[in-house]
Amino acid sequence: MAFTCATGKNRPTGKHRRPSRFERTTARAAGVAALTATGVMGTLAAPALAAEPAAEQTGLIPVISVDNSIADQIDAQADAQEQAAKEAAAAKKAAEDAARKKAAEKAKKEREARERAAREAERKRLLSYVAPISGSYVSTGYKAGGAVWSSGSHTGVDFHAASGTSVHAVGSGTVVEAGWGGAYGNQVVIKMNDGTYTQYGHLSSVGVSVGQTVTPGQQIGLSGATGNVTGAHLHFEARTTAEYGSDIDPVAYLRSHGVNL
Repeated sequence: MAFTCATGKNRPTGKHRRPSRFERTTARAAGVAALTATGVMGTLAAPALAAEPAAEQTGLIPVISVDNSIADQIDAQADAQEQAAKEAAAAKKAAEDAARKKAAEKAKKEREARERAAREAERKRLLSYVAPISGSYVSTGYKAGGAVWSSGSHTGVDFHAASGTSVHAVGSGTVVEAGWGGAYGNQVVIKMNDGTYTQYGHLSSVGVSVGQTVTPGQQIGLSGATGNVTGAHLHFEARTTAEYGSDIDPVAYLRSHGVNL
């Protein structure tokens, strides 16, 4: 009879040789996979698996690792897409905000430009001068002689105007006299903003009061034939003071302020 060495180094051969650990592990992994596929895995008792080799030796972990890697990649891709979407939304909002800000700034500049233009136009209007009767002409000139004037000469000019014609302030100023003026009939005297005075005589009616401010072209009364006159017209004077006798050439005065007569 043959005996083997006590060291156990000789392994059985032939059909009675035990399967190797690797073979058993591989078979076990295949069996688990088969049982999992058929749904039988849930019926096996937990202790039957407990005695088997560690999971990392079964060959299943690489599959799980691959699955986890794919899941991580999907999660990372989803996170990247979400971050990209957030960044795109933020960029879009920033662009929209910038566009609104630019439009608001443009609108503000345009509004300010219009306001400046309006202020400048109003300033020019207030500094401008107009004729006291629109579309009229001088019918009697300055310093014309005759017995009709107490001083012996005309202290102003007469503008042709039928009774009831609108009479305008020639420029900006403040009314210092409004009412009856003796030989001038109903009159208005205005202290102009440049310090000079203008007088409007023989009015049929007065439309302003003392202390009122007036602007160029504003109606201050209606022409007529009150006072010492022979017919309806407007007597207009330019003076250096509010008093009679301080008169200056009214045509030259108006022309010096840009009025064409």
